[in-house]
Amino acid sequence: MQVSPEPVPQSAHEVKTARPGPALSIIIPCYNERGNIEPLFNGVARAVTRYDWEQIFVDDSSPDGTIDEVWRLAQMDSRVRGILRVGRRGLSSAVIEGILSSSAPVVAVMDGDLQHDETLLEQMADAITRNGYDVAIGSRHVEGGDNSGLANSWRLFLSNAGIRLAQFCLPVRVKDPMSGFFAARRDLFVQSVSDLSGTGFKILLDMLMVQKTSPKVIELPFVFRTRNVGESKMDQKVLFQFAHMIVHHMLRKNSRVSRQPSS
Repeated sequence: MQVSPEPVPQSAHEVKTARPGPALSIIIPCYNERGNIEPLFNGVARAVTRYDWEQIFVDDSSPDGTIDEVWRLAQMDSRVRGILRVGRRGLSSAVIEGILSSSAPVVAVMDGDLQHDETLLEQMADAITRNGYDVAIGSRHVEGGDNSGLANSWRLFLSNAGIRLAQFCLPVRVKDPMSGFFAARRDLFVQSVSDLSGTGFKILLDMLMVQKTSPKVIELPFVFRTRNVGESKMDQKVLFQFAHMIVHHMLRKNSRVSRQPSS
């Protein structure tokens, strides 16, 4: 009796139709932002309709259960992902980990406190995918932008002083290098990772300072909103970290110059 061979099982790719990954990853570092998670998700869902997107929340073990709210939403919608960091803190390093977990060609960074205008995300993505920019910055300091949502005069002073210092150090002219709201080509960011200081709150400034050639940058106006839930994390430690980052990059720059052979 001849036994027919068992059919060879099809691979997963043959059985299921492949689904492309997101075109835009939105990285949201967060700490004690539980009450902002669902409103932020809903705001992005309403605003971003022309791109397949995902939200990656990177939580530094918030005691208020922020990550539990993220995971609850992730069970309802696969566009939400949560990264829980244990024993590590810091906005810049959280953004780095979030971006490195993504495969989207365009990555955007925004705060979890609802102060950044999610309706600008599509314009940022358009600037990169359609108009050839490397970085699109949500700017409070171009015509149409406003930073009145800053919590107090101390934060306003730190922001303005930081901008003036940062502009002196940057390889490209940017009016709001202290913005925490921006989008970039993912490959540009990834190729910069090894040179980033990874400290402090100003990951955009960190990224721009390590570029060996001037990236093509556009600034798009937005109005900085007042905080909805939670408290500002701006304090003297942030000022110290900002100064440390500036010194770190200036020393690296001087070291590279000193190693160049003289003609």
